[in-house]
Amino acid sequence: QVQLVQSGGGLVQPGGSLRLSCAASGSIFSIYPMGWYRQAPGKERELVATIASGGPTNYADSVQGRFTISRDNAKNTVYLQMNSLKSEDTAVYYCKLSATMRLHYWGRGTQVTVSS
Repeated sequence: QVQLVQSGGGLVQPGGSLRLSCAASGSIFSIYPMGWYRQAPGKERELVATIASGGPTNYADSVQGRFTISRDNAKNTVYLQMNSLKSEDTAVYYCKLSATMRLHYWGRGTQVTVSS
């Protein structure tokens, strides 16, 4: 079974930066597409960014130009670099591994709070 261990959340001021990490175990990491999602209080979970096994990326319009998703296959880890953070970025962030089109594994989530 796949396990995803997240780290890097916390409190940051508007305009600041954070980097989230998600380390995978129990799978051949390099094969799988990965993604970051977030869920704010009272809102549905939404897609933030995805990265294919070979490196191509996609971003939600709301984070385009500010966030960067990357992966280090040697470390079985995916990252989300978040710059120019806004209060509306406040949410619990989850990483996801897509084993198939229908089978996904989720991290436990990490809180990101953007506040002055």
